[in-house]
Amino acid sequence: MGPFFLVVDAFTDQPFQGNPAAVFPLQKWPSDAWLQNVALEMNHAETAFLVPEEQGYRLRWFTPTVEVDLCGHATLAAAKALAHLERWPNTGPLCFQTRSGELRVNLQGNSFELDFPVTPQISCPAPPDLLVGLATTPIYVGKNAMDYLVELPSEQAVRNLHPNQNLLATIPCRGIIVTALSDSPEFDFISRFFGPAVGVNEDPVTGSAHCCLAEYWSKKLGKNHLRAYQASRRGGVVTMDLREERVILTGQAVVMSQGHLLVEPS
Repeated sequence: MGPFFLVVDAFTDQPFQGNPAAVFPLQKWPSDAWLQNVALEMNHAETAFLVPEEQGYRLRWFTPTVEVDLCGHATLAAAKALAHLERWPNTGPLCFQTRSGELRVNLQGNSFELDFPVTPQISCPAPPDLLVGLATTPIYVGKNAMDYLVELPSEQAVRNLHPNQNLLATIPCRGIIVTALSDSPEFDFISRFFGPAVGVNEDPVTGSAHCCLAEYWSKKLGKNHLRAYQASRRGGVVTMDLREERVILTGQAVVMSQGHLLVEPS
């Protein structure tokens, strides 16, 4: 029998909402080609693979087409999977070693607190294909090391987007974060995330995007505690606490299924 896995809906407390990720707790690393093939087979926005190390776990994230440097929802899913399997450390936080450095996760009741790096953006000209691909007129465009950030004038403008994914896929970036102030007093802002260049046309809930959004909206709104809604079809809620160069992303998760591959690692 092949490796064991779980599927977890992240950034939600309800099944069939939030962002699903497959999680594979492994004992040793198979080949990168095998990891990528499994992520393609699972066909979630991200599949998380983790192997125990002396300082917690080594964690890697794969979309169906590429390995990525940072993923919030699959980190939350991995933490939820380890809690579900009763593999949480006896003392202190859960520590993941990743391509983005050490990421720590604390468990507070039913919620998980993810300690992530802030990924600030700076203002930049909008590539022509970005404006044509989104078919909208932004009030601000910025970029960080991974993504473009686009602010629109209203929540409805964000919700009404029907982007040209083929055109967005040609833009040299991981993805495009589109955001606006929320109409609801329950949330500070809303967002959507489009990543066709990495095989994810629209991501349901993107934790790593909120590492950029937290810093952006904190400056605009003059507050360090923020609550946001990602307005994908599934939807999800992310709470953020900005702490200088780190941001604490808080969310819940639901284990949806578990099973085994019938193919051994190679």
